[in-house]
Amino acid sequence: MRALYAELKERTNAAGELLPGTPGTLVKRAGTGHEYWYRSYYPAPSKRSEQFVGTVSNAEAYEVMQGRISQSEWTAQQVAALSTFGYLVADKVVASVLVEMRNRGFFDAGMVVVGTLAYVSWLNEYGAIATVAKTHEDLELARRQSLKLATKTSLLSTMQATQLPFEEVHNASSKGRATAVMLQGGGLRVEMFAPGPILGEIVAVPELDWHARATPFYDYLLEGSRPAAILAGGHCIPTTLPNVTRLMWYKIYSSTRSKNLAADEKDLAAAATLAAITIERDGMVLRESYREAPRILRNAAHSRLPRLEQLLAEHPQARDEFRKLR
Repeated sequence: MRALYAELKERTNAAGELLPGTPGTLVKRAGTGHEYWYRSYYPAPSKRSEQFVGTVSNAEAYEVMQGRISQSEWTAQQVAALSTFGYLVADKVVASVLVEMRNRGFFDAGMVVVGTLAYVSWLNEYGAIATVAKTHEDLELARRQSLKLATKTSLLSTMQATQLPFEEVHNASSKGRATAVMLQGGGLRVEMFAPGPILGEIVAVPELDWHARATPFYDYLLEGSRPAAILAGGHCIPTTLPNVTRLMWYKIYSSTRSKNLAADEKDLAAAATLAAITIERDGMVLRESYREAPRILRNAAHSRLPRLEQLLAEHPQARDEFRKLR
């Protein structure tokens, strides 16, 4: 299954622009004295849409689109197979957003997926199964510095291009400067974050005509982010994720900052899981990455060592590596 996952990522990376929604079918429409090919598909489960392909006489356009549909159908089949064997797949709404961002070059420009979806995707990258992992109704995005986009766009228009009813989310602290969008009536929330010393401070993201919420030590988290993939809906979307060891140390730190005990425990369990996985692959990685972490993150790890040792009771190698950090 890991070989299948690797092949899926390779073929998706080579495919270029992804087809949004379901693979769809080619249908012929007549109008103004001519006949045209359209791709008929569903951008959302209850909504059908059509994409212009070309005139009936344009055989090349027809063949290119038919090839893209076939590739999309193959991808959906492989994602379903991977899901059966324990790979974690986000829903179709998440897929719609990520596909639109991928096609607009957001991830190549420096956008990074963070939060729960980043953790889940690292489990997929390693072919690991963890009972604590669940897909989330929040999609968290971050950028360390200005995105190097070919053309200026807006985050809101990107969300609306999915043909889903996204709207800005406002609260008293943001003073009219939105950092998040949400589906009307509830559902997926998409929020942007950026490095900043004051938690929650509003940071301008001019290249997207948007704002982000500042989060301490995100500069550390996002440095060295790497290309990866996210499974969502029937798609495999090439994206960018934080370095796995930096994500691990950051989650340990975040487990000391929240007043929500359940959220703290979830973050720490995720960090312990990533530690066990990475140490099985490279026994030196914990000590090496520990030296690179900011002092406050290292102190947070020391304060959580007793609970980490409990979580890693069945993985003595990882537990012992943490003990050596004392």
